[in-house]
Amino acid sequence: MMKHVIYCAAILLAACGCRNARSAEVNKAMQELGQTTENPTMAVVPDDSTEDGAQVGEVVEFDKTVHDFGDISIDDGAQTCVFTVKNVGKDPIAIYEVVTSCGCTDAQWTREPIQPGKTGKITGTYKNEDGPVPFDKTLTVYIAGVGKPVILRMRGLVHEKKKPLSELFGAVKLGPMGLKSLNYKVSNVLQGESSSDEVKIANLGKQPMKVTFTDVSPNLTVEVVPATVPAGETAALRFSVKADPALWGKHVYRATPVINGAKAAKPVTVTALTRGNFASWTPEQRKNAAQCIFDESTVSFGTANAGTKVKGTFTFTNKGKSALKFYSLDADADGVTATLPGEIAPQGKGSIPVTLDTSALPKGETVVMLTLTTNCPARPIINLFLVGLVK
Repeated sequence: MMKHVIYCAAILLAACGCRNARSAEVNKAMQELGQTTENPTMAVVPDDSTEDGAQVGEVVEFDKTVHDFGDISIDDGAQTCVFTVKNVGKDPIAIYEVVTSCGCTDAQWTREPIQPGKTGKITGTYKNEDGPVPFDKTLTVYIAGVGKPVILRMRGLVHEKKKPLSELFGAVKLGPMGLKSLNYKVSNVLQGESSSDEVKIANLGKQPMKVTFTDVSPNLTVEVVPATVPAGETAALRFSVKADPALWGKHVYRATPVINGAKAAKPVTVTALTRGNFASWTPEQRKNAAQCIFDESTVSFGTANAGTKVKGTFTFTNKGKSALKFYSLDADADGVTATLPGEIAPQGKGSIPVTLDTSALPKGETVVMLTLTTNCPARPIINLFLVGLVK
């Protein structure tokens, strides 16, 4: 499938108006693969509106998908980072476009084919011309033969003037290690894939700080880069959650830092929501999939005294052509219990009764969000709301 990716890149470059600007580069890359533009062998690579083609992990691996510049000042000027992409497939690959989210960001990337087992680079630059503001910019990477683009993120916080590390990282202290929080999140984890992120931590001590981790939850990887942080310097805390076929919905993963040989008193937590992955599904499979339609997405329990239990029921219909499955239900409040039904046949109806214990809720108007994970490619995650007044 990947044998003629450079030809496909040329097609797509032409479609987006880039043929004239890059024709020389494409021709050179094709010649290196033994191809010519006059008589290429056809291959099909979808545009960015489809999810056909190989999945990312089958073809390429990135060393990271997020780069956190941390706290910088206006005087620091432009900020640059490098994402490394490795070809883990059997055929050469080509990065044919990297689209930045705005004019304040630039990108450069490896133009020649990346051979199996070899690596290429994507260099992103934030110009740092917008003043003292937080930023979160994206680089959308298109790789020939991969069904959907890869989103890379560059983020940070620009200050008017530099601030001391003790002020920036004084919220949480584990020995000499300063953190802004102990609790982090990654974006949705698709089954068969992983989701990663990184944040900055600081060495607030006067000696080098070596950080490792123990008691690490299954499917979580976590590291500090560099592992030994000089005194008065920052480092990246990188974490990644790999999907577990047995786990669906929201889960909390933990890892306890070991700093200069001493186990920290508290762990770092990473929350992730695992949902279905339909990237490899054909249009026919999607057409014949389950389709969950709720009669109402918001149900009111009315008015209740604090400490009582209230109930609400959400009703739905499977308007698809395959059996409907609910894998999990997660709530953003404590005291929620629910009963998920079994498989619902096509055109079948069902309900989800929910009970909410108001003991832990503050008085006043209450909105509890319920997050369902399903086997519906059109709606793999469905949010429902239980509302009312607690007095």
